[in-house]
Amino acid sequence: MRSGVLLVLGGARSGKSAYAERQVAESGLDRAYIATAEARDGEMAERIAHHRARRGTAWRTVEEPDRLEQALAQNAGEGRAVLVDCLTLWLSNLMHAGADVEARGAALCRIARTLSGLLVFVSNEVGLGLVPDTPLGRNFRDAQGRLNQAVAKIADRVVFVAAGLPLTLKGTP
Repeated sequence: MRSGVLLVLGGARSGKSAYAERQVAESGLDRAYIATAEARDGEMAERIAHHRARRGTAWRTVEEPDRLEQALAQNAGEGRAVLVDCLTLWLSNLMHAGADVEARGAALCRIARTLSGLLVFVSNEVGLGLVPDTPLGRNFRDAQGRLNQAVAKIADRVVFVAAGLPLTLKGTP
């Protein structure tokens, strides 16, 4: 895939990020990686370091935990591929900041439809597990499901990854 929007869904440690990275690398386009994670503790710092090491030096990395819409606009374009990893952490950041997550998700989808090049979004599918114990957990699960549906609607291709294996849900494999 050399242009359009690709959404890669999966559970934790499903292989979704590695799959998304391969899709961008195989496109042959100039690569940008928009990271939404923040290293707030040692475990997250290790995860970030692991992702960076796996990607290597062929990627331009943009760390943007909040203003994803602007980061996309600044980095997308003809002949470019932008990978956003991940929408789940971005949503969590927005919720902790008290942002209007529905409006921000709609804004993200609006801008994604206008940009050229290849846009690849990685997101967790959090609705397959247990019902969260807390209202915040249930609100997050529901907001993530709505965001995933909105991005899937505008995506040209949607792939679900489980155990490292991709299953195309929308578009041509």
